[in-house]
Amino acid sequence: MQIFYFHTSEAVPPVTPPGAGGPDAAVVIDVLRATTTIAWALQNGAEAIQAFADLQELEAAAEAWPAERRLRAGERGGQRLGGYDLGNSPLAVTPECVGGKRIFMSTTNGTRSLAAVREVPLLLTACLPNRTAVARRLLERGCRRLWVVGSGWEGAYSLEDSLAAGALASALCELAVAPHGEVQFGNDEMLAALALWQQWRQDPETCLRVASHGQRLIGLGDHDADLACCSAVDTLQVVPEQTEPGVLRAG
Repeated sequence: MQIFYFHTSEAVPPVTPPGAGGPDAAVVIDVLRATTTIAWALQNGAEAIQAFADLQELEAAAEAWPAERRLRAGERGGQRLGGYDLGNSPLAVTPECVGGKRIFMSTTNGTRSLAAVREVPLLLTACLPNRTAVARRLLERGCRRLWVVGSGWEGAYSLEDSLAAGALASALCELAVAPHGEVQFGNDEMLAALALWQQWRQDPETCLRVASHGQRLIGLGDHDADLACCSAVDTLQVVPEQTEPGVLRAG
């Protein structure tokens, strides 16, 4: 497997079919906090997550869904949008809240990255809690060319997304034995992400806290529990997978 890392959706090249050199799999990462929230929502029984970069499209799709089986999750600048049921916290998506419901979700950064690779044949989302489960799924599917896409912050580099990209690469290297073959790094960004993980793997929560987005969340209020949840490694087995354009279900 050859893996590439792109820091943000803006850095992602145009998607072409695998036969024309494009990826056969993509993994989107938004550690703080969209992909962590997605994983926990599906773990806790949400029917699906439907992701939108555009709020008007979200509203139209949500209105077409039965009111008793929908929740709207909206976040901008780290804060919940007024009038929405949920923001972007993995602690809020409890079984009592999300069980059996579809979450119509739009966040500052993560949903843009999902849109950038929507056409890739296999699209998963990853976070630190499910990074090994995602690695296993990629190897089970026999993926040969993988794009890992961070979400960053409004187009800028994000330390915590690169940390998780390196964590995923590390898990792939550990698991990729015969018959899966070895892992190759397609760009320097992926090598740098792996080095970042090796630096912080014993204390990922501190890495999240010193990162600019971690500092932003701390400045907004008490997010200690969110930071602890988002930095917990290998605590989930759920693998969010796109089953139709923009719709993620537990794989």
